[in-house]
Amino acid sequence: MTHILHRQANSTLPVAVGGKGIELFDSTGKSYIDASGGAAVSCLGHGHPDVIAALHAQLDKLAYAHTSFFTTEVAEQLADRLVADAPAVLDHVYLVSGGSEAIEAALKMARQYFVETGQPQRRHIIARRQSYHGNTLGALATGGNEWRRAQFRPLLIETHHIDPCYAYRLQKAGESDEAYAARAAQALEDKILELGEDQVIAFVAETVVGATAGAVPPVADYLKRIRAICDRYGVLLILDEVMCGMGRTGTLHACEQDGVIPDLMTIAKGLGGGYQPIGAVLLGRHIFEAFSKGSGFFQHGHTYMGHPMAAAAGLAVQEIIRRDNLLANVVAMGDHLQRRLEDRFGNHHHVGDVRGRGLFRGLEFVADRSSKEPFAPELKLNARIKREAMQRGLMVYPMGGTIDGVRGDHVLLAPPFIVNGEQIDTIVERLGDAVDAAIASMR
Repeated sequence: MTHILHRQANSTLPVAVGGKGIELFDSTGKSYIDASGGAAVSCLGHGHPDVIAALHAQLDKLAYAHTSFFTTEVAEQLADRLVADAPAVLDHVYLVSGGSEAIEAALKMARQYFVETGQPQRRHIIARRQSYHGNTLGALATGGNEWRRAQFRPLLIETHHIDPCYAYRLQKAGESDEAYAARAAQALEDKILELGEDQVIAFVAETVVGATAGAVPPVADYLKRIRAICDRYGVLLILDEVMCGMGRTGTLHACEQDGVIPDLMTIAKGLGGGYQPIGAVLLGRHIFEAFSKGSGFFQHGHTYMGHPMAAAAGLAVQEIIRRDNLLANVVAMGDHLQRRLEDRFGNHHHVGDVRGRGLFRGLEFVADRSSKEPFAPELKLNARIKREAMQRGLMVYPMGGTIDGVRGDHVLLAPPFIVNGEQIDTIVERLGDAVDAAIASMR
């Protein structure tokens, strides 16, 4: 009997009692390789002694101080670290408790920016179909996953969505990457013109799409074209790097690989590595100055923003990533993971695409490779894969609705940055067995 409302109301979950490195342990003594970092969170794995020591030290100093009265040394130090490592122009930080909070704050910053700068008529948010930006109402409205939105639609603000940059499904036969990138980006300009050149607040996009589509990277110069369109019409670019950022793709910020700087960037998950709940918005100097020279404040706040314990965890995690040169390992092990996935699944009858960047990789499953026809949703292939993987001591992140929120199945892999080659080999071996067993169970 549990008094917790779990994600699935009638589920019986194993009880996690410990963790070390890339493994978690349940109350029966069984171990699981955490090949998804939970939800791409545990970038340093579990039980890292230096993060634990930093949390003990902060607890001995100060556990909590409300940000309407005080700042704290550790929050200032974390902000300094984040700004020092951020793309140029992003020079202020707003600390919150997670990704959804970060998106909500970024949306409000974007709206207030235009109020402060004399453009209060701007009211529209544009995002992409099959995006995920969080589960609070503003974030859910912005996201483009129909399954998540459906029952809450009456409560959601009006938003607008264009097609994602999703080459496996939407690039035409014979179309070059450059031509497809241009066509995909043009959809944004078309939508801005439809809504009115001076009516759009922001375009919101995951740099590399995470949970809803499975590690889908942008193609060619897509994001540079998006940046240029936003600049042309005075629209703010909000990049959501809650899942794909903070080193997950091999650079600290995924957009570095695309040569693009957003006006606002949201981060979380790998920021604190799961040791404390923390997220943040990195904002451009022009956003800060609009507030500073205008009303003098940002009309938003949360009780636990800038929490000293969370800031201590975030600072420790980021310092360890730098100290131990872990981004180099993300690149090396990401390449190894891609090779091993291609070796195991490249000719698999039911794997249509293997994709991603760094230690952020996805497999998309199909009933037929030539037509790319997905499995019927009622077969729940993604749930079968999760169950078979757990039985084999492997945690992966499977999802359904890959194509349109209803059809399609994929698995997302996001192992900790400390993973080694032998562990990657074991992950792929166990995943291969789990996928084959799951597909066999449907026959």
